[in-house]
Amino acid sequence: MTIKAGIVGYGNLGQGVEYLINSLDDFELFGIFSRRQTLDTDADVYPVEEAAKYKDDIDVMFLCVGSATDIPDQATGFAEHFTTVDTYDNHSKVAEHRAAMQKVAQANDNVAVVSTGWDPGLFSMNRVLGLSLFPEPVQNTFWGKGLSQGHSDAVRQVQGVKRGVQYTIPAQDAIDQARAGNGQGLSKTEAHDRIVYIVADAADHDRIREEIVSMPAYFEPYDTTVHFISEEEFERDHQGAPHGGHVITTGNLQGHNASVEFSLDLESNPNFTAAAMVAFGRAAARLKAQGHSGAFTVLEVPLYLLSPQSLDDLLKSEII
Repeated sequence: MTIKAGIVGYGNLGQGVEYLINSLDDFELFGIFSRRQTLDTDADVYPVEEAAKYKDDIDVMFLCVGSATDIPDQATGFAEHFTTVDTYDNHSKVAEHRAAMQKVAQANDNVAVVSTGWDPGLFSMNRVLGLSLFPEPVQNTFWGKGLSQGHSDAVRQVQGVKRGVQYTIPAQDAIDQARAGNGQGLSKTEAHDRIVYIVADAADHDRIREEIVSMPAYFEPYDTTVHFISEEEFERDHQGAPHGGHVITTGNLQGHNASVEFSLDLESNPNFTAAAMVAFGRAAARLKAQGHSGAFTVLEVPLYLLSPQSLDDLLKSEII
């Protein structure tokens, strides 16, 4: 089965998805949909407002647009016409997003796999796995040190922000505490700092800082520091996109302590997010081919559907 794919948006995430699709034998890139007329790519480029015209040519549409505002505003519109995959990352509103996508995707006989990536995404899967193993599990998640795409997108939506990035910094003593089985009651907001770097006119600094530190869900619960820097400093120091983190679960089994840890160390957050997104795109196309419709989180997608191999081949291998 060759999966014909479309991409909406051509930032770092969209470029990462394009690279992977062109590298995989079971995908074929139909084209990229953008508000821009020209892009630095050899792929066919189409106006995003005309995407619906190509619904019969695309098996899965990758929504590589901003999580803070674009996904909530645009994703249901694409789910009317396409099987979709997105990387919506506002944890507190994933259920709300899934419900909206469920209504539209099911009504139009499409599949929508939501909130893919590594967190939400792979971390979500490992949190559920860890919590399933112990009668009284203690679990902690740590993000970073790294640049958050979703939070960086959120700060760039603030009026007056010319350029902006946000880094999440975990406290090493909190990680050590969790690994030792002493993470009970450890608050994620207390165990992390959020550091923001902004390029903006000096007259807007106070207002921008206040809007960022008081932003619900994204920054308001955390200790957030906003630094204003020059364009030159931004170009010099903030062009990379590292990230990573840990999901640590501990528990006691008949007097014996046990610890399960899943960790990631990423030089490029967008490239790895794209890798997870494409794997779930493969699963979305297969779910659609099996006759399913509606919205799915990563917890609802059978794991074998992510693999390029068939289930029979996986069962015959030493993976099991």
